[in-house]
Amino acid sequence: MAVLKRVQQWATFARIWHIYDAAWQNPFESAGVLKKYLTGLYKPIYHPMNDCGDHIVVINSAEIALPGDEWKKRVYFHHTGYPGGATWTLAWELHEKDPTMILKKAVYSSLDKNLQRRYTMQRLHIFPDANVPSDMLKSISNQIKQLRLVPKRLDTYSEEEIKSFPKIYDYPKPYILK
Repeated sequence: MAVLKRVQQWATFARIWHIYDAAWQNPFESAGVLKKYLTGLYKPIYHPMNDCGDHIVVINSAEIALPGDEWKKRVYFHHTGYPGGATWTLAWELHEKDPTMILKKAVYSSLDKNLQRRYTMQRLHIFPDANVPSDMLKSISNQIKQLRLVPKRLDTYSEEEIKSFPKIYDYPKPYILK
């Protein structure tokens, strides 16, 4: 085998490291995208029995956005295995305890009933903020595009931007409170 072909084969089967920013993203929609990279579905060598998935580093999982009133209505079930060990936890309570758990559970359930999903989940590295160990940052070579744009918060606008914003209506002087 020629040296060039050997290197090409190594590159084909190599595990790539991706980074994904979960700020303001729906975890259930993000799980479908992350599944594609974790299992290697996008690779031409993919086969269901072939373990060719990549590593994914997810940052800012503490800033995920659930649609509607899912924070109050979505419930997560856990059972300890002992009699009376069933608990139901609301999404906002679970997110307060562990900001990575909702995204982790969403990705785990998106992997269906795959026999390799426990081992696949070991390649998913979730962090609640942007603090990632330096050895992981050195390995990252690709960025996964966010599904929706992150809106700019009102407290981040400068005074110049606020004053230059076009007004819809000018209030009369007596109605302005200072």
